[in-house]
Amino acid sequence: MVDENADAAAAHKKRMAQMQAAQKARVAKADIERGILIVNTGDGKGKSSSAFGTAIRAAGHGQKVGIMQFIKGTWKTGEAESFKRFPEIEHLVSGDGFTWNTQDLDEDTASARHGWEKTVDMIERCRGDKPDYDLIVLDELNIALRYDYLDINDVVAVLAAKPEKLNIIVTGRDAKPELIAIADTVTDMTMVKHAFEAGIRAQKGVEF
Repeated sequence: MVDENADAAAAHKKRMAQMQAAQKARVAKADIERGILIVNTGDGKGKSSSAFGTAIRAAGHGQKVGIMQFIKGTWKTGEAESFKRFPEIEHLVSGDGFTWNTQDLDEDTASARHGWEKTVDMIERCRGDKPDYDLIVLDELNIALRYDYLDINDVVAVLAAKPEKLNIIVTGRDAKPELIAIADTVTDMTMVKHAFEAGIRAQKGVEF
């Protein structure tokens, strides 16, 4: 009598061994050691959340993290409060709030440029043997670029020339093609469904 369970277990073990061997081979080929530029974009939820989760992960390893938030300046958020619990994380805000709230092009542009000047300084302080940060998160920078508050060519030039071991994450919808071209990892988050579209209010601890 054929033991179907034993056959299934043996087949599963064989498949997992093959997957393990393939994964080990991929890991062995990835022998370049340097920091990367990550872009989280798309109209789906989770772009900033993913970046902040990575920031907390880095802090858990004792790494130093700098977070610059563009656009979302007026919101009282759970992440801003949680960052205070991590001495490894420095949280800075440049924006005055969503553009449809400020309705002031000059004000929004000035805030974005001020934040970018601080960002450039943060990046430059990561050169040398004792960098100020291991990871920098530029939250909603894509939105500042989308509305042309900042020159995409200036931003790309700075990010492309970042210190070799520095990791940078850029978030926000509508990432510019020029930024995507120089990024190492790009995730386009697609919205399948969103509670807000069904009239459900943003939830504390979930959306903010």
